[in-house]
Amino acid sequence: MNTDTQTNQDRPPLLELIEQDDGQCYAKLSGNWNLRNIAIAPDLQKKISRIAAGRDLQWDMRPVNVLDSASALMLWQAWGERLPARLWLRPEHQGLFERWQSQQLPAPERVDALSTLSISRLNQLISGIFERLSGFVVILGRLVLDGAYLLAHPREVPWLEMSSAIYDAGVRALGITALVGFLIGIVLSYLSALELKMFGAEIYIINILGLSIIRELGPLLAAILVAGRSGSAMTAQIGIMRVTEELDALSAMGISHSIRLTLPKVAALTVAMPLLSVWTSALALIGGMFSAQNTLDINYQQFLSQLPDAVPLINILIALGKSAVFGLVIALIACYFGFRIKPNTESLGNETTNSVVVSITMVIMNDAVFAILFMDVGMP
Repeated sequence: MNTDTQTNQDRPPLLELIEQDDGQCYAKLSGNWNLRNIAIAPDLQKKISRIAAGRDLQWDMRPVNVLDSASALMLWQAWGERLPARLWLRPEHQGLFERWQSQQLPAPERVDALSTLSISRLNQLISGIFERLSGFVVILGRLVLDGAYLLAHPREVPWLEMSSAIYDAGVRALGITALVGFLIGIVLSYLSALELKMFGAEIYIINILGLSIIRELGPLLAAILVAGRSGSAMTAQIGIMRVTEELDALSAMGISHSIRLTLPKVAALTVAMPLLSVWTSALALIGGMFSAQNTLDINYQQFLSQLPDAVPLINILIALGKSAVFGLVIALIACYFGFRIKPNTESLGNETTNSVVVSITMVIMNDAVFAILFMDVGMP
């Protein structure tokens, strides 16, 4: 008796497609349809779906000895979540299908993955912009408060840190800015000369070089070079202080990060950038004169004598003003991303890269704003 019961419980689930005498077929299910037996027969569900697809068959489930909820759900889904029109089954199994029939499974919502991803990235972009703007506002607020404090306590002005930052950001950048400015002046003069020769307007090379270099290219080239060189160095310096816990040590000693780190860098770049702009523009004009003399036979004396008439003084003032703004923006961005660095090397590299990219982008955006605001100012 026990042996027969054990054998009856171990009967695997079977599905047979039987053909009747009249040529029609019906599906016959037998055995024990439970979760354990279905798990060891992975092809059974595919077989049921293949037989049920596109056919109006009779289903005979009366030989089924055991049927649990998992097996009933598998059959229910294979039948398209409805009972076949011709179904024979035991009364004790009827309740399992009535349960699924009364509780229809909710249809999965179709979500456009691309739209969801786009919305998610847009939200991240907007939140990142607001986060960075708030960070810049905080840094500016601290600088204003520090400036007011130092006006009342002039002995605490960090002159040593300022002079060191001016040397690192300004003096050490003279070589690369001179080289790039000189080469850009040669290239711009040579390309302009090719076009001016076609119209016999060689003398206007002085106007083109003077306005483009003094007003636009000089400050812009200097700012981009400083953002890539000095801005990244400032960010990395603050980040290394975070990694080595020097910032925590300064806080423990009651030393202000803003006065000792942020303010000197901002002041140094605000002062050094106009000077670097003048230096870069001067070397670019020298390169332009050299090329103009070789390609258009315009001697140096003629170039220098006509340059003040071609470029009014207001253009130099605009260039100095925008250069100071460029230096202020670069220093603020460098300090902001420097203080965002976490105490690990991966964050150090990522934030330094972000500092350079954002600095160059903001420099170009500010240059566009200056170009629009002073569009009709300084033209000869």
